[in-house]
Amino acid sequence: MQIWNSLDEVPQDFGPCVVTLGNFDGLHRGHQEVLAQVRAEAQARGAKSVALTFDPHPALIHRPDTAPAQIMGLADKLAAMAKLGLDGVLVLPYTLEFAQQTPEEFVRSVFVDGLRSCAVVVGHDVRFGKGNTGDLTTMVSLGTQLGFDVVVVNDEGHDRRWSSTWVREALHKGAVDTAAQVLGRSHTMSGEVVHGAARGRELGFPTANLSPDACGIIPSDGVYAGWLTDTHGHRWPAAISVGSNPTFVGVSRQVEAYVIDRPAEPVEAFNLYGQHVVVEFVQRLRGMVAYTGAEALIDQMHHDVDQAREILA
Repeated sequence: MQIWNSLDEVPQDFGPCVVTLGNFDGLHRGHQEVLAQVRAEAQARGAKSVALTFDPHPALIHRPDTAPAQIMGLADKLAAMAKLGLDGVLVLPYTLEFAQQTPEEFVRSVFVDGLRSCAVVVGHDVRFGKGNTGDLTTMVSLGTQLGFDVVVVNDEGHDRRWSSTWVREALHKGAVDTAAQVLGRSHTMSGEVVHGAARGRELGFPTANLSPDACGIIPSDGVYAGWLTDTHGHRWPAAISVGSNPTFVGVSRQVEAYVIDRPAEPVEAFNLYGQHVVVEFVQRLRGMVAYTGAEALIDQMHHDVDQAREILA
């Protein structure tokens, strides 16, 4: 899959294309259905399949104080898109100046001149152009005028429409299993493993602490069964703690994963510090609880690990 960060990077001989547009945050099952239709349409027409997305998310530009948290980072989104068999993804920088284009200016410059589109795949609720004044009727009219077909995605047949909002709602409640149903895979976070207070090691449960700037929505506080994948592609079962650990005072909110049945010592044989890892949330085990002393916490952690091991087996 080719990735372009501007229209100038699109090869002159690339195309014709079947294109769709969207933010694709989370790349949930609804997005996957759209992209599958783009691929099928492209194959039928002997064309290339392309997705157009934006960075940053337009909401972060127009309403930064109320913009929704991003389910996944751009790099993770592109990696997930690559697995879906697209021929290309165009990532356009989103700015206030870019947002001033009229619907026709946007369609002409991107879909026609830039990507040489023979068809554009959209949903019934598509909006584009300055002030989101362009809609499906506008797109069909422009397609007739500028020489491309408009294919409307059929998103019916579900009790509730797959959406990024649904994923965020589930993660806010800690319902990572529900989020996985909408996403079509487990929710993940990715980031560098950094040094923490080493409290887990002192308790006999050394953890990999994700950097505060890790990508992906943090689920609600609690303990989860999941997986940790390291830089080398090794995937380990893990018990994951999310929160500030109320048993200890002055601990900031963090995500830390304890690798279950980790390789034997020496420690240097299993050193995750500085690695870019992926943490995958499978099932919530419990909420975050304050225990009276380390001994009670250690007993609970042993129980958490046993339960996570059983779930992940």
